[in-house]
Amino acid sequence: MIKPIFSAVLWIFLLVSCGQKSAVKPVTSLVLTPVQKMYAQGDSVHYSWKNPSAVAFDSLSFSLSGTPIPHTDEILMLNAQVLGEQSIEWVGYHQDKEVAQGALKVKILANKAPKLYTYEVIASYPHDIEAYTQGLEFYDGILYESTGLLGFSSLRKVDYKTGVVLKQHNLPDDVFGEGLTIYGDQLYQLTWQSGFGYIYDLEFNEIGRFAYGKSKEGWGLAHNENQLFKSDGTDRIWLLQPSDGAEIAQFSTVTHQGFFNRANELEYVAGKIYANVYQKESMMIIDASSGAIEGIVDFSGLKQKVTQHPALDVLNGVAYHPENKSFFVTGKKWDRLFEVRIVPKS
Repeated sequence: MIKPIFSAVLWIFLLVSCGQKSAVKPVTSLVLTPVQKMYAQGDSVHYSWKNPSAVAFDSLSFSLSGTPIPHTDEILMLNAQVLGEQSIEWVGYHQDKEVAQGALKVKILANKAPKLYTYEVIASYPHDIEAYTQGLEFYDGILYESTGLLGFSSLRKVDYKTGVVLKQHNLPDDVFGEGLTIYGDQLYQLTWQSGFGYIYDLEFNEIGRFAYGKSKEGWGLAHNENQLFKSDGTDRIWLLQPSDGAEIAQFSTVTHQGFFNRANELEYVAGKIYANVYQKESMMIIDASSGAIEGIVDFSGLKQKVTQHPALDVLNGVAYHPENKSFFVTGKKWDRLFEVRIVPKS
């Protein structure tokens, strides 16, 4: 049982007409019960009015960040389509006229714990031990790779079976390369703290750039049929417009217990975002619509399968091979690229 933590109170002023003047009635407060910091998707919560003498509503409407939600005279159903920090918006009516409105911020979590997964290695392939891998993606059977570090950042086409770099474009020495994705016939590559991303054709000719908006930094990048997904080192995933990279929306990544940050390299497959967890031997499986973390893949032991050396760094890089129906993962300065199958953990 979750104990109450604080009173979720929304202050509004209810204005009514009185002759030729407007009079302010006593302040009305909307109170949610149980009162707590966070709720779960689908929770039913009681609501009531503090200072009910100020309430003169014939009817009410409620929505959650713009989407109507069911309610009775006493209960709200938090049927959130997107999790994280949301806003309960309400409107009060009297004689079919809107007389008051307000909004209350709430935090909504997933309603169940993530499932646990592990991996099976199908095959392993040579990989450039000097590559500080930031992004991986397959396109027409060719592996595209983005690498980082100042003075060493690059964009590459790679024959994944041999590890041979087929084509390479080096970034300026003062730019730290990050994640990449290919949408249509354009390749998008993030930079870490430069505040912009590159747009190339598939021969690595730069055809444009896009500026970051409210997102903090550039980390990972993926796409579905309509938009790009960008991670920035926080708990947020940003939705970008492919035409110009503009940020059009965002959602938080959450479990049933709280918000979770540090999604790094991203890959989108069938409605899910697969995200390396920065500095961890694990990967999250995130619902790309709601932000719910539905699974955790434990990659423990994979790092021990590569050549151990002083510059060896963390697991990073995930690509899905649609023909093989398998995932490819590696790490920063790893000399092996692994083809794996993700399986439930027993």
